[in-house]
Amino acid sequence: MTTPRPQAAKLPHHTLVAYQLCLELVRLIARTRISDPQLRRQARKSAASAALNAAEGAARQSLGDKRRSYAIAHGEACEACAAVEIAGALGACSERDVQAVMHQMQHIRRVFYPLLR
Repeated sequence: MTTPRPQAAKLPHHTLVAYQLCLELVRLIARTRISDPQLRRQARKSAASAALNAAEGAARQSLGDKRRSYAIAHGEACEACAAVEIAGALGACSERDVQAVMHQMQHIRRVFYPLLR
């Protein structure tokens, strides 16, 4: 007989759509082939930072602290997107990958907009 595993406690960011979208951006950029090592590193670092800051914002209590964290998360997501765009402009990644990242960024912008107001 097996003992059932206890479910992991839900953390504040687990229910935040903005975090889920940023986490998907992390996965998308991880799958994107960027031949320029500096741009690849920057895109991955910025995407991870976006997800981390979204999670931090979800855990913050004051509205001001939440907005600050969400603004940073949004900025980091934009930076990750720009790194992929630049890689595309330099021929270091495919146009299809650039478009996929841009599409994800549009979703992220729509979700973050009301969180920043």
